[in-house]
Amino acid sequence: MARRHTPSEHVGPDDWLALDRQLCFALYSASLAMTKTYKPLLEPLGLTYPQYLVMLVLWEGDGITVSQLGERLTLDSGTLTPLLKRLEALGLVQRLRDTADERRVLLQLTAAGRKLKARAVAVPQGIASATACDLTEIGELAQRLRALREQLAAATASSTRAA
Repeated sequence: MARRHTPSEHVGPDDWLALDRQLCFALYSASLAMTKTYKPLLEPLGLTYPQYLVMLVLWEGDGITVSQLGERLTLDSGTLTPLLKRLEALGLVQRLRDTADERRVLLQLTAAGRKLKARAVAVPQGIASATACDLTEIGELAQRLRALREQLAAATASSTRAA
């Protein structure tokens, strides 16, 4: 069994190369576990995890463009297009050309897509139960992770400009 280090121990440079000390691995493995936890919660809705993320954005504000959705989810159009086609085939979303600018594709929830939201309200409570956290704790943790993401994006942007 791998030795776990406590914060009070002296930590040398080599100790920081231990897998359990890597923030990247903690985030990666937590992400995998989270996605696995969502699977049985989303099956009754007929959604995969990425489809659920798309629906969350559309439930927040219908009628956005594909590029706005991509920005919100940090996904490119090559990743979004198959997701949107599948959601369209499920009858949850429709893609419409913007009459003001034919290059833009607008996303509109169908009646079935709007109705699905009422069934999805059980998902956050299922995650709270699985994590043994209340919804307030989950919200606080999500906020800290968003702040971390923003710090990392800023650091990446600044190192790109410097190069």
